Amino acid sequence: MSRHSAKTAGRSTKTARRTAKKSTKGVRSAAKKASKSARSPIGKTNLTEVQGVAAKMIRTQSPPVQPVATHEIPIRSHKYQVGEMVYYTSPTFGRAAATGSYTVVKLLPSEGDDYQYRIKSSGEAFERVAKESQLDRA
Repeated sequence: MSRHSAKTAGRSTKTARRTAKKSTKGVRSAAKKASKSARSPIGKTNLTEVQGVAAKMIRTQSPPVQPVATHEIPIRSHKYQVGEMVYYTSPTFGRAAATGSYTVVKLLPSEGDDYQYRIKSSGEAFERVAKESQLDRA
């Protein structure tokens, strides 16, 4: 075999490999497209074959669901309002605070079962935080 025919033979094998590679790629992409077209979007019907007969898949609504009975928790609100005069009783444990008349300055969120208040005495320069159980109407 001549040198020229050896090159040509080498080229033809490369060309054959490329062609084979392209054809398998084409088969793969065609299979991928076919599988995508077989899928249907949600909410659409899909034709399937059941025992050799084309059957239409029908989507139906779910049966109605009965609402769950909820026990309503009574919503409680603050007993005292901003600006109201209250009588503060200090707790028996810990620091002894000045018992007496205070004005409600701000309503605070509850801590456990008791609502909290920010109160201020006219004789003091600072405000205190008191629980509702420590306050009485003045």
